[in-house]
Amino acid sequence: MKLFAGKRSNNLGVRDGKLAACPNTPNCVSSQSSDAVHQVEPLTYSSTPEKALANLKQVIQSLPKTKIITETQNYVYAEFTSAIMGFVDDVEFYLDEEAKVFHVRSASRLGKSDLGVNRKRIESIRTKLQETESMV
Repeated sequence: MKLFAGKRSNNLGVRDGKLAACPNTPNCVSSQSSDAVHQVEPLTYSSTPEKALANLKQVIQSLPKTKIITETQNYVYAEFTSAIMGFVDDVEFYLDEEAKVFHVRSASRLGKSDLGVNRKRIESIRTKLQETESMV
């Protein structure tokens, strides 16, 4: 059932080294946002960019109801679908090789509040990525 899936935004992707800004609603987090409501730290990595990207994709694919839609050598876009109602969140990762981070943006397509789901998701991915990065 796709009743609550919403429509994919047309502002996804990286433009001039930036992911799209979060809307004024509190159902989005971004590592490139400067306000406290939306700001989340970028994901760090210590391996090579190629290995970090592979690790990130492995983490994303290990999560339930998740589908990678687009991937390039420095960008991953995935859709995360909620288990019960089928709400879809758009989650983007932009690899900044100079800073050795992934900038992230996680945004709900519908509604105003996400009850902290997007922030929790990014923190969960951060933890799993750090665990994967620390494996030999």
